[in-house]
Amino acid sequence: MLTRKQHELIRFIQLRLEENGISPSFEEMKEALDLKSKSGVHRLISALEERGFIRRLPNRARALEVIRTPEDAVPAARSQKPANDTVMPPLGAKTVTREPANDVIELPLHGRIAAGAPIEAIEGQSSLPVPAALLGPGDHYALEVSGDSMIEAGIFDGDFALIRRTDTARDGEIVVALVDNEEATLKYLRRADGRITLDPANSAYEPQVYRADQVQVQGKLAGLLRRYH
Repeated sequence: MLTRKQHELIRFIQLRLEENGISPSFEEMKEALDLKSKSGVHRLISALEERGFIRRLPNRARALEVIRTPEDAVPAARSQKPANDTVMPPLGAKTVTREPANDVIELPLHGRIAAGAPIEAIEGQSSLPVPAALLGPGDHYALEVSGDSMIEAGIFDGDFALIRRTDTARDGEIVVALVDNEEATLKYLRRADGRITLDPANSAYEPQVYRADQVQVQGKLAGLLRRYH
């Protein structure tokens, strides 16, 4: 099976070839997949090329050819869809041989974060291998959860929270909140009357209320990993 990003990329390339016969540039692919850098595009292209889904045409700029797609997709060269049809056929789940390393991303692991009272801002950095299928678009990092204030949201002490980097979030989302530039915590975000409330998911804990200028959003929860011993 292809990863989600590999699916998205081959669909985007196929669509552009159907529209005008020209494969997209690396910059266009980076923007379409919401990747942080072109190096991510290079990795995806290489993986698809190694698995025989696309090939680069020599001595031509921006030259990619879709050789085959997962079984429910139509190869670009044979497509009978009109050029202005922007709806792609769903890609199937045909199993292909792949290297496991292509499906694992090493996320920065920035220490522990409180799911309870705020603790000192996270420090240190190692890495955590994460299946690429667990991650959506954007830049991510991982944090080890400390405490039990989010257990009713299914987040437990010792879990690894997978965080998408962002400085904005909607009410009701679970965020990494930095308080007074010193303490970090994982909580539901809620705004009202010019204040920010960080709500726990455990009835044993009280909400934490701050002035809006005291709280900075540093990411929002994208997934969880749990180890069983």
